[in-house]
Amino acid sequence: MGRGDRSWNSGANRPGNAQPQSGHSAMGEDQRLALRRAVRLEWITIAWMGSTVVLVGIVAGQSQAMRAAWAEDALSLQPPIAFLVATRFIRRPRSRGHPYGHHRAIGVAHLVAALALLGMGSYLAVSSALGLIRVERPPVGLTVLLGQPIWAGWLMIAVMVITSPGPVVLGRMKRKLAEDLHDKVLIADGDMGSADWKTAVATVVGVLGIGIGWWWADSVAAIIVSISIVKDGVHNLWSAIAGLTDTEARTVDDSAPHPLTLQVEQQALAEPWVADAAARMRDLGHLFHVELFVAPHPGAWPTADQLDALHQAVSELDWKLHDVVVVPVRVLPEAQTFRSTLRD
Repeated sequence: MGRGDRSWNSGANRPGNAQPQSGHSAMGEDQRLALRRAVRLEWITIAWMGSTVVLVGIVAGQSQAMRAAWAEDALSLQPPIAFLVATRFIRRPRSRGHPYGHHRAIGVAHLVAALALLGMGSYLAVSSALGLIRVERPPVGLTVLLGQPIWAGWLMIAVMVITSPGPVVLGRMKRKLAEDLHDKVLIADGDMGSADWKTAVATVVGVLGIGIGWWWADSVAAIIVSISIVKDGVHNLWSAIAGLTDTEARTVDDSAPHPLTLQVEQQALAEPWVADAAARMRDLGHLFHVELFVAPHPGAWPTADQLDALHQAVSELDWKLHDVVVVPVRVLPEAQTFRSTLRD
């Protein structure tokens, strides 16, 4: 290895300064606390949505809108389950077979949830559209409650009204924790929950439409619900694939390049011996892997202590910067380095 192609990871090379061995241990105390809260919220979600699935299934009858709402509620169980499974995997220590650790479990969970959303949403959209084309008229008859005959549609509406606030409240709480943890599974789950009221409104309108003789309202409401599911599925599938194929690290909601890439480069450029710098940042899930290429001024090749200081300064910028490698080179290699798009 030539002098112009060395890398430096002071945490790995200095005795007594061992790197964290798992995604969980790499987190700070605040993040571990947030993760514990997220786990509790997901268990609450599973309990709530499990009960909702049972209740909606009991009263759904032949209504396409209620069936679509039932399917969406059942699908809502998948993201929390995927999240809980992934959080178990990230506790596993890195090994020779997994030198980067198991942080990618978060990305895999995101992909699984996205595929489930897209598949079921597409099925519901086609099924509801066929019902509309075939002019299917779902019957909603009478049922007996406490000895009194009532229209079954009122039970459907009551169940939707009672069960919809829970996911909305939980969704907003999850979104806040998702930002704290940089967790895209959690933010997708939170967004789905926050939008649950839309499903409830569409379903109620569909059931009321049946009651006043608008047979088509039920299928139209089901299509609206299924389109919402497909939209969530496409967005999350795109995001999951992008993350797993090592695109530029982005914010947790995928709205912009992550500012940490620019901050890492600026931290390097603040060193008096650095002439130019470019960082490659890989989103591993909760954490980032960073390769920082630095080109020193002519005649100012850095010492081990200077590389150590730069590595330490970059690592302390944010808890997400888990695995930082500093690579001193004479000239930034164009085939390997791309400056943060925020510098363009």
